[in-house]
Amino acid sequence: MGENFTTVNRANILIVDDEPINIHILSNSLTEIYNVFAVTSGTEAIDFCLRTPPELVLMDMDMPGVDGLAACLALKECSETKDIPVMFITGHGDSGAEDRCWNAGGVDFLTKPVNVNTLKHRIKSHLALKLVTDELRRMAYQDGLTQVSNRRYFDEYLARQKKLNQRSGHSLALLMFDIDFFKSFNDHYGHLAGDDCLKLVAKALTDSVVRPADFVARFGGEEFTIVLPDTDLSGAISVAEKIQTEIAMLEVNHIGSPFGMVTGSIGIAVSDNTSAEQGDLVDSADKRLYLAKTTGRNKFIAQ
Repeated sequence: MGENFTTVNRANILIVDDEPINIHILSNSLTEIYNVFAVTSGTEAIDFCLRTPPELVLMDMDMPGVDGLAACLALKECSETKDIPVMFITGHGDSGAEDRCWNAGGVDFLTKPVNVNTLKHRIKSHLALKLVTDELRRMAYQDGLTQVSNRRYFDEYLARQKKLNQRSGHSLALLMFDIDFFKSFNDHYGHLAGDDCLKLVAKALTDSVVRPADFVARFGGEEFTIVLPDTDLSGAISVAEKIQTEIAMLEVNHIGSPFGMVTGSIGIAVSDNTSAEQGDLVDSADKRLYLAKTTGRNKFIAQ
């Protein structure tokens, strides 16, 4: 769960132009290869990219209100959209206009009328580069053992979701999960078996969430986090119950546990306060996890 990384075929392309005829021409040229979307202003482009980030933006330079340059600058200043490549398409062919596009953060510059064949090749090239860049980013953000996201990416993702939820006014839930008596599991069965157990648990946690924005990460050791955007306390409890079911279905023997099987404890925190800090949410979930562990384990405790 979390963010999907780009693929070249059927990638999502956003066209930004205030002239319907230009949108029509570009769309007809690209729809056989890509999923094409269109908006007619810089403001709409920013909103679109925040809601559903495309793989690439084709941006007109001159538009009323927020023009292409201002829109591109806004996208590059936002952590959620800064990695989206922006190709400028403009009627200005002078070097000054080209420099302004590069300085705004554009990755390419084409003048009208656009040569469709050239456009297709340049789009393909930029998407291929983004594919490699996204894969490198994925590797940097992924826990090598469990294949879920790592602590570094968790910190960034939670901060990003906090900003989004502050804007929307919706609640944000965080679950912290810890494998019960994991040290004794490693001591009895060995560290290779412990690694296998961590992989199984990570898979069970991933299977417990279904929405694209739901996010699972390894926080450290045998501890995992689950970020649930737009989720209230009732929804978070439902996910915790699903996690308990998935872990029980693993049926991994654990002779060092009073339950005889691998189980987990969960702390749940929900932020409804738009001014709440990210650290407060983590601390709140961690305190409830500690309470679950010190009052019997194999349970969840919510605020």
